[in-house]
Amino acid sequence: MSSTLIRAERPLFEGADWEFGTIQRCYDAIEKVALSEMGLEVYTNQIEVIGTEQMLDAYSSIGMPLFYKHWSFGKHFSRNEAMYRAGMQGLAYEIVINSNPCISYIMEENTAMMQTLVMAHAAFGHNHFFKNNYLFQQWTDANGILDYLEFAKDYITSCEERYGEVAVERLLDAAHALMSQAVHKYPRKRTADLRSEEKRERERREHDERVFNDLWRTVPGKENTRADPTAAEQRKALLELPQENILYFMEKTAPRLAPWQREVLRIVRIIAQYFYPQSQTKVMNEGCATYSHYTILNRLHEKGLLTDGAMVEFLSSHTNVVFQPEFDDRRYSGINPYALGFAMMQDIERICTLPTAEDKQWFPHIAGCNDHMNVLRDVWANYRDESFILQYLSPKLVRHFGLFHVMDDASEPNLRVEAIHDERGYRKIKQALAKHYDVSWTSADIQVIDVNLAGDRRLILHHRALNRVLLEEKDARMVLQHLADLWGYDVLMKEVDPGTEAVLKEHAASPRPGIVQIEPS
Repeated sequence: MSSTLIRAERPLFEGADWEFGTIQRCYDAIEKVALSEMGLEVYTNQIEVIGTEQMLDAYSSIGMPLFYKHWSFGKHFSRNEAMYRAGMQGLAYEIVINSNPCISYIMEENTAMMQTLVMAHAAFGHNHFFKNNYLFQQWTDANGILDYLEFAKDYITSCEERYGEVAVERLLDAAHALMSQAVHKYPRKRTADLRSEEKRERERREHDERVFNDLWRTVPGKENTRADPTAAEQRKALLELPQENILYFMEKTAPRLAPWQREVLRIVRIIAQYFYPQSQTKVMNEGCATYSHYTILNRLHEKGLLTDGAMVEFLSSHTNVVFQPEFDDRRYSGINPYALGFAMMQDIERICTLPTAEDKQWFPHIAGCNDHMNVLRDVWANYRDESFILQYLSPKLVRHFGLFHVMDDASEPNLRVEAIHDERGYRKIKQALAKHYDVSWTSADIQVIDVNLAGDRRLILHHRALNRVLLEEKDARMVLQHLADLWGYDVLMKEVDPGTEAVLKEHAASPRPGIVQIEPS
């Protein structure tokens, strides 16, 4: 970062009031620091000022503009509004959309200082991360998402007009219940960008109907099933089994879904896939944005563009954001991703500029390099939370956060401390904490294993119960019911031990009548 410092004759603003000229001046000053001094690379920014009602509405539809309608969004709106009006809940100062242009919504009730803060945080910190991180480059189409959302909203509205709101609502209920099992966890070949989806929907309907009809027309009869020993292998190859993306499997092979229902399932799973990178980069994304706004605003203060009073307001808000309650504090709800992410970004800067002997031992590739922004940009581009923590959590931060590793083994009567603050302990703590951000550990491994095509067409799934941890009974039963409704036949899920393949528990569901409506020919 450049060390040149030229003091401004007057600050960007004084007091809390602002108008659109103030927003433009602040944006220009932030942009100069972010691009020229920090070397951030961002999508074109689009700043939109919204009111309380609009922010609550954005809350209800997971922060996406042009979203389709569903009763659950209204439920979330009512709850958040009631809690906000009662003073029991605050609102976010901003919401930012991973799109090109990158849209940042800022609250009209914000002070001038808060508008400056959230633009630095969202329009440059988050924006840079969205554009450069490899997960977002692999999984998201920032250029096409807004056009796709418009297509999705119009398509679902047309389905409601043609088939009825109740039919569409029930289908969306089932699809939303399976959203966490609606992602491909490994990159697949992209066939087209999201902007082409409206055209491809018509082509896909014709193709899928042809392939689907061929699949179910050639189902073997019971009398010849045993004659062919390769029938099971052929069936699994045809259906691409085992399949971890359950909603994708429903879209492609559920025997009783109409073409419009398959398209709705596709819409839901594409949106679920779009948010997949965000679930794996919460610490890094917020750490990047928080480090960026902290660096930019301190630089503006050094230049005389922010008053001391404005900085006091900023530091008060910033401190609240990165506050980490102790484990015995009633406010404690786990590790604050803002706190951990910001601390790790600052720690990387310290290691690069003022390393200790310990830092040189643990991080020889960056210690004392005196180019922390280059290191940070590389980190932001090439890591996700799990690998980032495993690589860059330092012994100093382990001590600072007071981390240690406790083993809670159900077969033993007492807890056991596995790792403390020594060299071997630091490595174990890093590995244990990184697992908390590894999707293979945090999300249930449920896959479609087989389908009884020759008999009752029952769908068979396996949940590989890591460490023999079973699904919550009520949730499993409700989600399986939605799955049976989509499939149109019975569904059986077995929870199995990954090591021994022993069946630990079974869940079954049968479809309810009238949920899936076949389109008339």
